[in-house]
Amino acid sequence: MAILDSVAARREELVRKHVDGENDADYETALATFQHPRYEYVATDEVYDGAEEVMAHWREFDRAFPDQQIEIVTLHTADDAVLMEAIARGTHTGPFRGLPPTGRRFEQQFLAIFVFEGDALVCERVYYDTITVLQQLGIARDATSLTGRLETAASHPLTISRGIVRRVIGR
Repeated sequence: MAILDSVAARREELVRKHVDGENDADYETALATFQHPRYEYVATDEVYDGAEEVMAHWREFDRAFPDQQIEIVTLHTADDAVLMEAIARGTHTGPFRGLPPTGRRFEQQFLAIFVFEGDALVCERVYYDTITVLQQLGIARDATSLTGRLETAASHPLTISRGIVRRVIGR
């Protein structure tokens, strides 16, 4: 049992070092926590594989959200992973994927799974809700609001029409 506790403690320490590196914009330190750098964002189906891609990804975020900080809420250890519940916060002050800066802050809860092979970190897999951040930045609307419903109707007239017809004819 002490050996398993020792492995868990080393892995959690490595995850904290990784997050500290990101928070300090010390990306070389964060990169060094990986045996092979790899990020997977499940919500957007994005994968950054290898040191160059991961570093480019961090720099893109750093330009758009230079004050971003990650607060670790809790860590959970599994057989081959450390699960991190966390909150990311930042201000959109630079361009991001064609979006001009909004100057707005975001706060996003997320789950990151740090995948290990033995003591080696081989992947960070991130689960989060994209619409929450986009709404906070003023880029997206709540789909249930009047504006959101109007945007949906304008963007998807055929789908809305089919739904109305089905409701009328009782199917």
